[in-house]
Amino acid sequence: MLHSLVVFCCLDDFLYNGVIMPEGPEIRLAADKIAKAIVGQPTTELFFAFDELKPFEETLRGQTVTAVETRGKAILTRFANGYTIYSHNQLYGVWMIRDAYDFPQTNRDLRLAIHNAKKSALLYSASDIEVLHNDALSEHPFLRNLGPDLLNDTLTVEHVIARFTDDRFRRRRLYSLLLDQGFLAGLGNYLRSEVLFVAQVHPSLRPVDCSPEQIERLAAAALTLTRQSYETKGITNDLQRAADLKAQGCSYAEYRFRVFNRDSQPCYGCGTPIVKDTLGGRRSYFCPTCQTC
Repeated sequence: MLHSLVVFCCLDDFLYNGVIMPEGPEIRLAADKIAKAIVGQPTTELFFAFDELKPFEETLRGQTVTAVETRGKAILTRFANGYTIYSHNQLYGVWMIRDAYDFPQTNRDLRLAIHNAKKSALLYSASDIEVLHNDALSEHPFLRNLGPDLLNDTLTVEHVIARFTDDRFRRRRLYSLLLDQGFLAGLGNYLRSEVLFVAQVHPSLRPVDCSPEQIERLAAAALTLTRQSYETKGITNDLQRAADLKAQGCSYAEYRFRVFNRDSQPCYGCGTPIVKDTLGGRRSYFCPTCQTC
């Protein structure tokens, strides 16, 4: 009998080919699929690989999962008795959803398993897993230092503008600032390049170097592209252009982005070859004509 296997965060190329690591949209997509499998269902069994978490196997057994939420790149799995499993995939973690107790053949180490009568949610390779009572979540060292989540529906352009103009952030280089989860939660490397391109801002600038119009474009692009990526499963290119390229036979990787992974290819705006550089220790892509210093 064939069983469906879903590898999250989000596709194999994110983790196995070293192309792109998961960012806020991919983590939210993963959480959606985990939620579909386990929310509203009482657990039949839990497994934790780490000894310090073993006592929680009994604490959470038989408890109904009430929600699976994200905070930036972290996933919170909530239970009816007031406990929450915090997990962060970091570089190598991957979730798999299987039929109940149907474990895949893999060389990965199982770190967490949540079973119910129909499904099993399995987390492999991740090392950052904790169980916290809800009262303690606000004091978690990662969660308490997170900036506003760009996938939070209540976040507005005005809120994001305020972050760019805050004295804590306004003198930092954009190429590093946009990767700081304490600034805005959910942005990562591909979104950094895409946001800067859409805003037509060079990655070496600081918010204090930018005009009010540039700041507004940065804020709008951060919100719009993050949400578009979530809604389209990773596409940050102009959607009509992406559709046209797909119709021409281009692959997902070829029509997905505006500048990311497109070094030496012509800019969609002006035709100048896209430049690849290493900024803040991570690869970055920009158009030297559309994004002048």
